[in-house]
Amino acid sequence: MKATLIHQPGDVRLEDVPDPQLHADTDALVRVVASCICGSDLWPYRGANTFDEPWRIGHEFVGVIEQVGAAVETIGAGDFVIAPFVWSDGTCPMCQRGVQTSCDNGGGWGGEDADGNPVDGGQGEWVRVPMADGTLVATPSEPDPALVPSLLALSDVMGTGHHAAVAAGVHEGSTVAVVGDGAVGLCGVLAAKRLGARTIVAMSRHEPRQQVAKQFGASHIVAERGKAGVAQAREILDGIGADSVLECVGTGDAMTQAIDVTRDGGVVGYVGVPHGVELPIRKMFGSNIGINGGVAPVRAYLPELLDDIWSGRIDPGAVFDATLPLGQVADGYTAMDERRAIKVLLQP
Repeated sequence: MKATLIHQPGDVRLEDVPDPQLHADTDALVRVVASCICGSDLWPYRGANTFDEPWRIGHEFVGVIEQVGAAVETIGAGDFVIAPFVWSDGTCPMCQRGVQTSCDNGGGWGGEDADGNPVDGGQGEWVRVPMADGTLVATPSEPDPALVPSLLALSDVMGTGHHAAVAAGVHEGSTVAVVGDGAVGLCGVLAAKRLGARTIVAMSRHEPRQQVAKQFGASHIVAERGKAGVAQAREILDGIGADSVLECVGTGDAMTQAIDVTRDGGVVGYVGVPHGVELPIRKMFGSNIGINGGVAPVRAYLPELLDDIWSGRIDPGAVFDATLPLGQVADGYTAMDERRAIKVLLQP
């Protein structure tokens, strides 16, 4: 089969790799229907995350189960399934507490399992899924093709945006600011609207992304950065700042902006992978500003978000503004790196 490997910064290739096979009775083999490129894939692509040798990349995919191991009970061949961005057993103490990203026995796509067996990356034609019962979520029936982008968003960005909103304590009547206009930030806008926020400020300088933010429920757009952007956002947010701020970038500047936009007693929900972030603890202490978040346990949120997509209440698939065949995956990375695309969907 063909799968995507990253060899070095800026060098992504689609290559022939061995076909996956079942290695354990708890495995499933999934034929990928759609995958995508994530903003976090750009960290190694840009050289911010170092690595020593080529590796399989991609952690978001949906597809059809072609084969399952003898111990798999909750899903079967022919099911259309959504894969969260990590795999998990669903039974360990952390999974039982809804933190599947900290599963005692789980792991990430594109590496190996505890027995040294290969686990495929998501940007390929097939994926061997370990611990399939604890990982995969089946849709109620075969989805309409038009629904696939929104279902794919559940593998990461919609659940991650939702995690930012939950971590920040968004509730009915909240005032919210969202820092970051990538797919996760835009899904954070949608999540805040879904949870009942009355005012949502999306901080974005890019018109196509501003339009999606408005479509998802943003009541205001602030394009300025730095002190001017903070002042404008705080004025919109009752003159005191936001109850809840979603930090969806992961840089030091983004975190500073998020904290500066938060009202005294408010909370920042952060889901951007931290790079060069230092917290102003003294300021947070004096202003009673809380911070909460981290790696989103997407698997915990999947059932409720799937229900809303299936019923048509939310449509996060609008974050995909480019669709390419898997053979053009390198072009997809370039488009996202150059900010010519919000998020690229790949079709094997």
